[in-house]
Amino acid sequence: MQTSSNSVKTIIDKRKKEFFDYLRLDSVSTQNRSIEPTVKYVTELISSTGGDFQVLDDLGGNPVVYGFFKAGPKGNADKTVLFYNHYDVQPEDPLDEWETDPFDPTVIDGKLFCRGVTDNKANFILRLYAIEYLMQSEEGLPCNVKFLVEGEEENGSPNLDAYLKKYADLFKSDGCIWEFGGKNEKEQFVIETGVKGMAYFDVFVESADVDIHSSLGAVVDNAAWRLTHALASLRDKHNHVLVDGFYDDIEQPSASAQQAVKEKKVSQDKIAAIYGLKHPFITEQLDWTAEEALAFYPTMTICGLLSGYTDEGTKTVLPRKASAKLDCRLVPGQDPLKIEQLLRQHLDKNGFADVKLDLLKGSKAFRSDIDHPFVQTVKESAEEVYGTSSEVVLSPTNPGTGPMFSFGEHLGIPVASSGCGHAEGKAHAPNESIRLTDFEQGTHHMVEFLKKFKDA
Repeated sequence: MQTSSNSVKTIIDKRKKEFFDYLRLDSVSTQNRSIEPTVKYVTELISSTGGDFQVLDDLGGNPVVYGFFKAGPKGNADKTVLFYNHYDVQPEDPLDEWETDPFDPTVIDGKLFCRGVTDNKANFILRLYAIEYLMQSEEGLPCNVKFLVEGEEENGSPNLDAYLKKYADLFKSDGCIWEFGGKNEKEQFVIETGVKGMAYFDVFVESADVDIHSSLGAVVDNAAWRLTHALASLRDKHNHVLVDGFYDDIEQPSASAQQAVKEKKVSQDKIAAIYGLKHPFITEQLDWTAEEALAFYPTMTICGLLSGYTDEGTKTVLPRKASAKLDCRLVPGQDPLKIEQLLRQHLDKNGFADVKLDLLKGSKAFRSDIDHPFVQTVKESAEEVYGTSSEVVLSPTNPGTGPMFSFGEHLGIPVASSGCGHAEGKAHAPNESIRLTDFEQGTHHMVEFLKKFKDA
């Protein structure tokens, strides 16, 4: 590793208060909390690092912050990288499971705990630190750097596509470093070049005008049974989705992507230990491996169920209504609107025309070319920081979802991830954390990447 550890560490220590103050802002987008002060703070962080900024707020939703750092005199002004981050975070619930105050950054045994620290405020900060380090070096900043920092990622980025479409020239670049990244359960550094899409639904059924005494269950159907039967029709006990046409549009991944997935081994034992799993992977009953399922196959998941009486004690009723949250993680080739149509047709065909279906969020999957020079530059620079190729893993798809498709559609650029997350970081859960050693390594990686990218 060529970067001066002392210099990077000096910047980290010097700007610790700024970082912690950023974490204290409870910027929960789904509840519209602290958005305005967080936007202001993001612009101040960019400015104090030496960059220019614009706040874009003319297309609805929470503002998008644009940041720009010009290549130094010895840098390559013809090369530009875009960093994508978001300043919003998940709600902190359930509060009783936190071991620290969720918005009071706390260091315990080398881990920094706070809501939003891994997803993804720390990654934004370490990129600024890498820029500051390079700007202070003899060579200066090796290339142009742009930032897109949005405030609705945790709410599905409903307005980002419009901003990328209108401001495509402003965000024009040669490649994008995505908001997340880090180490897996084997302590390998994983670079991901795509994400799954999503179709997220409200499912609802009503069977009467009022709840009914359960003695009439001898003759009266109820919403809870209607809904559970409808949901059960979507997937068999071997975990195959039964909706006609659900798998039809899946694009065949490239040979390089398939090979990368073969080399990326998932440790069921370690994942089971992290999450306390009570059952084996469902892929034991499917025709594809766990690795293939995470990268190349869609899912159908019941995320929540609500019906009837759920408090202590007894109340014998036939529930008049029942609802569920359903999500489908999609892969390239699948369209959320078509998935909605297929689900509707399936429910109607199987006698559940009364079950209502409402598409709440839809986003398409995206996958960059794993062989693209930009991706290879990210990987090669990571190997200088994290070790040999066996310790740095290329993955064609993250099993989660984000607005990556819009970047590919409107900017036409490759995307690769890098960050300071770790397998037990608990993003979206209580006791979210990063490890401080990973934070420092992540800063080093961005320094080495920017230096390599200059001539890539």
